[in-house]
Amino acid sequence: MRANTFLGLAAAVSGVAIAAAFSAPVSAATATANLGVSATVTNNCTISTAALAFGSYDPVVAHASTNLDGTGTVTVACTKGVAPTVGLGLGSNASGGTRRMTDGSSNYLTYEMYSDAGRTTVWGDSGGALYAPGAAPSKTARNFTVYGRVPSNQDVAAGSYSDTVVATVNF
Repeated sequence: MRANTFLGLAAAVSGVAIAAAFSAPVSAATATANLGVSATVTNNCTISTAALAFGSYDPVVAHASTNLDGTGTVTVACTKGVAPTVGLGLGSNASGGTRRMTDGSSNYLTYEMYSDAGRTTVWGDSGGALYAPGAAPSKTARNFTVYGRVPSNQDVAAGSYSDTVVATVNF
C-alpha cells in the first residue's frame, strides 16, 4: 500500500505542477508616464550657380549697335518658410560700380547682370539691388535666372574674356 500511496502522491504533485504551468499568469500592476520628444529645425540655405556664358562678341559688325545678351542661373535651396535675399557681387575686375571681364592683358569688356528679363533691374549685392524671391515654399531648390548683357559698340581687342562673380544667399 505504501507504494500505491507514493505513486498517488507523485501523480498528484505532477498534476499540480502541470496545472500550474498551464494556468493563466497572475495579473501584474502597470504604470505609465509620458516621454517628451523634441527637435529644433534651423534656418539654412545653400547656393550654387550655372555660368553666364555670352558667347562671341563682334565689336565691328554684329555688336557694333546691338547688345549681346546671355543668361545664367543661381540655384537656392532653403528651409521651408525662409525668405532669403540673393546677391551678386561686382566681380573680380570691376572698376567702381562697373562690371568688367578681362582677357588677362589689361583689356576689359564691360557687362551687367539683371534680375529681370527686360534687363532693367541691376542685380547687385546690397540694398535694393539684392534679389528677394520670397519665402521658400519647401526645401526644394529654386532656380533664378541671371540675365546678362554686354553693351554694344565696345572697342576691345580680340581674346577670351572672363570674370568671377561671388553669389551670396542671405537668410
